[in-house]
Amino acid sequence: MSNHRPLIPSIVAVLLGVAALTAVTAAQAATHWEAAHPRRDQVLDRTHNLLRRTAQQRREGEISPRRARALRMQDRHIRAEEQAMARRNGGYITPQQQAALNRQENGLSRRVGN
Repeated sequence: MSNHRPLIPSIVAVLLGVAALTAVTAAQAATHWEAAHPRRDQVLDRTHNLLRRTAQQRREGEISPRRARALRMQDRHIRAEEQAMARRNGGYITPQQQAALNRQENGLSRRVGN
């Protein structure tokens, strides 16, 4: 048994190295996607921000559960529309499509409030 003890720190070091490499690779992939799809990234960042604001207002009691649910449903609709547009355009959205999605998000943002 004592012959195997030196292997444990080595195995742990290898596993930690693999975990760190995986995290770096995932971060690089996300950055690459953001760089390759800046219009989609901007639209999706806005939808995530709207969801965050909706959840915060719900937690603070500023909006009812029913209103929060309706706002989340509208947000999901915008995200689904963005994905459908991207599927039709080889994974990208056009500047005109981005503008249309942003107009929808502007309206939803006004309904969410500050």
